[in-house]
Amino acid sequence: MTPRRLIPTLPAATALLAMLLAGPVLALESDAQQPIHISADQLTIDDQAGTAVYTGTVHVEQGSLKLDAQRVELQRGANGGLSTMRATGTSGQRAYIEQQPSPQESLVRGWGDTLIYHAGERRVEMLGNAELHRGGDTFTGAYVEYFLDSRQVNARGGQQSQGSEAGGRVNMTLTPEGGSN
Repeated sequence: MTPRRLIPTLPAATALLAMLLAGPVLALESDAQQPIHISADQLTIDDQAGTAVYTGTVHVEQGSLKLDAQRVELQRGANGGLSTMRATGTSGQRAYIEQQPSPQESLVRGWGDTLIYHAGERRVEMLGNAELHRGGDTFTGAYVEYFLDSRQVNARGGQQSQGSEAGGRVNMTLTPEGGSN
């Protein structure tokens, strides 16, 4: 091919690349627009405070986002929509969250004694015995933070948690592309 023939296709290639890169972000944004379905053994709502507390084997779904915990507290924002979702497990069982970033990607799965989902920021904090699986990569520590849209992970160690072998350190297992999970 001559350089002249490449010039007309450069805008088309750029547009295609932009669509491919935007695809996973669009899939994530569509989750935020889906209704939230919650099932639990008990529910307490305080309209004035803008809170709802679900207890007893709580299951939450919003699009591809799924969350399981023993207790889930929802806080509404000023606009009436979800502001934060705080989920806690029971002794011996951590709260769990998963999301399918896009049809082409593996599930992202996370655990923690407490999970805090910040809806406006599309960010999940995993506190205490925190663990995140993203593709073949695993991150563990006292605290793991995951940004759903940008796929950014922040982790830190801390005091050794009960049942944790981390000893206050962050541990990562990174799988090379094409490696086994």
